[in-house]
Amino acid sequence: MGNKGRWEYLRAIYERYQKASRMAKKVILDEFCENTGYHRKYAIRLLSGPPPEKRRPRRERRRGLSYSQETLSVLQAVWEAAGYPWSVRLKALLPEWMPGIRKRFRLRAEIVKQLLKISPRQMDRRRKAQKTQRRRRLYGRTKPGYLLKHHIPVKTDRWDVQTPGFTEADLVSHSGHSASGEFAHTLNVTDMHSTWTESLAVLGRAEEPVQRALNEIATELPFPLLGVDTDNVLTQEW
Repeated sequence: MGNKGRWEYLRAIYERYQKASRMAKKVILDEFCENTGYHRKYAIRLLSGPPPEKRRPRRERRRGLSYSQETLSVLQAVWEAAGYPWSVRLKALLPEWMPGIRKRFRLRAEIVKQLLKISPRQMDRRRKAQKTQRRRRLYGRTKPGYLLKHHIPVKTDRWDVQTPGFTEADLVSHSGHSASGEFAHTLNVTDMHSTWTESLAVLGRAEEPVQRALNEIATELPFPLLGVDTDNVLTQEW
């Protein structure tokens, strides 16, 4: 029997229990406990208490803490200054950064209390829209070379990866929140057989500096570089 059924059952026998004799009440109580699974003392409290309403009252949900717009604005600024850490790490660094935060924003004691009180889950909920927008701006840099793949033959069959030497290369942007101008990248080269990885910093993404970095990485590998597969759908046999 579900909660709704138990409540309807209580309403059905309540008046009969109130008017019954002592011996009859005992029979009704035994029947009520057997059908509902309630503890005897709890069942007596229900049957002897105020009349049950037509609809079982809902428990009032406790409202969580309210955070002011000033608190959320400061939290957003700290998140950006810290390099966009995930919420658990942001929660951990707030106490360490609080002296500088208070000096920078001249916070009232109430705002400081809210910043230290807010949970990682609440951080994610309150900044969901900002995180989504920021993610699109931060991770929308690399795109496939749709024009080149129609003019340059592409190797589409699988390489023989039973031996090391065939690698995948990718450039990772370090442009922050703006992609304008020239900035550093990391060239990552990973061997598909051994998963050996080499990384090297590159300024910009022009052909010559990337080629020089790739040549330098080739000298550092413990095996000959036999092929490079890149995210711009160009495959080069070395």
